[in-house]
Formats: sequence, structure tokens, C-alpha cells
Amino acid sequence: MTTFEFTVTGELAGIRLDRCLHELHAEWSRSRARKLIDQGHVLVDGSAARASTAVREGSLIRVDEPSPAPLEAKAEDIPLDIVFEDDDILVLNKPAGLVIHPAAGNPSGTLVNALLHHCRDLSGIGGVERPGIVHRLDKDTTGIMVVAKSDRAHLGLSIAFRRHEVRKTYLAVCYGNPRLENGVIDAPIDRNPRQRKEMAVIANGRPARTLYQLEESFDGTSILSCRPVTGRTHQIRVHLAHIGHAIVGDPLYAGRQWRNLGDPVIQAKTRSFPRQALHAWRLAFTHPATKETVVFEAPPPEDLEELMKCLRGTAD
Repeated sequence: MTTFEFTVTGELAGIRLDRCLHELHAEWSRSRARKLIDQGHVLVDGSAARASTAVREGSLIRVDEPSPAPLEAKAEDIPLDIVFEDDDILVLNKPAGLVIHPAAGNPSGTLVNALLHHCRDLSGIGGVERPGIVHRLDKDTTGIMVVAKSDRAHLGLSIAFRRHEVRKTYLAVCYGNPRLENGVIDAPIDRNPRQRKEMAVIANGRPARTLYQLEESFDGTSILSCRPVTGRTHQIRVHLAHIGHAIVGDPLYAGRQWRNLGDPVIQAKTRSFPRQALHAWRLAFTHPATKETVVFEAPPPEDLEELMKCLRGTAD
């Protein structure tokens, strides 16, 4: 058990208790904060409170965080495409189809299982003894990820992601041609109340901001580079669909937009693309131990490269 005590400052007064805890302690996600509150580990001025309770300036918050619970996942010898590794971080190129955490429907074969086999001593921050996952990619999104191998790396990277100091750049193949060569999508995102497996732009959702740049334009499709400033679930996928440029192959947000394409070859290629055509291309951040700026890149995987060649008319 580790005890934390915080005094609510004026800038945090009036916000929800779960959000306040996330702001006060970067390692606690909103869901982690809610779990601590619901389990009775959080007192506000000596009394239990709800996650939705609005905190008041000057209030004393006490958090008794339990020791990490044992991880149920087992180590598995799953190959990893490692781009860089030292004592503090591991940077990898994630393939399509690889889930990050074990969960219902995916009890094994995940990145966590692979990391437990590859790394024998991993960070326990986050409430369970698990590899230091500090950010995620969707199952079928490919590309660069960083994992924390030490507590100091986990803390440093968690703070950097929270402060939006990590620069993430994605490549996306989308339908349509944006009117502007570059732009900003500033639209709040939350769970879709009618389709709980989906996210949506909702007026009272969590703030979300994505920058995009038009890289290449074709007849009915485009290649964009996207930089999410915030890190909401499905953010780029939802934002591009919101402005009318859903990602090719996206099973949740694209629909049958391939029907609007005039070229039958490109129509067939986009229709058959088996996943969202989204790739985490570049990741730049301050190394939590050396304090140097590091930049890592991963080239598009073969299936995405073939799709882009088809759009360019350079396919074999």
C-alpha cells in the first residue's frame, strides 16, 4: 500500500474527482482513478466520495493505492520487430492483428504476453504487475510503439503523454480529397451512446484535436499524415470520418465508400483491404533517462504499401 496526499488548487476546483486524480498523478488514467475511488481507496476531507464529485479548492485528497496485483497473463514466445532497446525503453514496430492487452476474447497472443517473455523485469506501475504500456495502438493499426522497461521510464513517458509532449505521426489512406492541404480537426470524442463498441464526436465528449497534412491526392482517395495532439480512443479514425474522409478499410467508420470510386481496379482494392489503412509512422519524444530527443520511424507494412502503389498507378 502506498499513500498519496494532495491539496486541491484553485485551477482544479470544480472538476470531477476522477479527473482531478488524473491531473494530480499522471500514472493514473481516468479509469484507474475511478477504480480506486469505487474500491474505497480515496478519501476527500476524510470521507468517501463518488468519482463524479466536484472537488473544492483546499480540500485534502488521500489515496491509499494497493500494491500491484499479480498479472494473470503468461509469457509467450511471440516474435517482436524491435526497432530500439536499452535498459529503460523498448521501441517496436507493431504488426496488424496484434492486441495490446489480454482481455475477453484475447486471453493470449498479445503484446503483453510477448513482452513478458522478452523482458524479465518490467515496470509494475499502473495497478498490476504488467509491462509498462504507456500508450496503445488499435489491434489492426500498425507501426511504432514505445514500452517502458523501468519505473523511471514509465513515470517520465506517462507525464510526457499526458502533457502532449510526445509527437506521434500517422499515415492514413482515406476516401475523398480534403479541400485544404492542411488543417485541424478540433471535435470532442466519447463513447457512442447507441453503439457502445464505437466512439463518436459528441458535444459534451472529451476534448480531442488532430492535425492533418495532405501528402498525396488521387481520384477519390488521399494519403494524409495525421498528428493527434490528444490521445482519445479511435481518435484519427473518428475525426477523419467526421470530416467526410473515413479511412479505407475501417470496419467501424468507413461503410461502403468504395462504391463511389470510378476506377474498378481501385474500387476492388479498397473494398478488399482487410483493415483500417492506418500506420503509426513516426514517434518522437524525450528519452526518460538520457533526456535526449529521440525519433523513431517504421516504414508502411507490405499491405499498406501495395494499396498506396495501386492508388498511384505504380503497382506491379
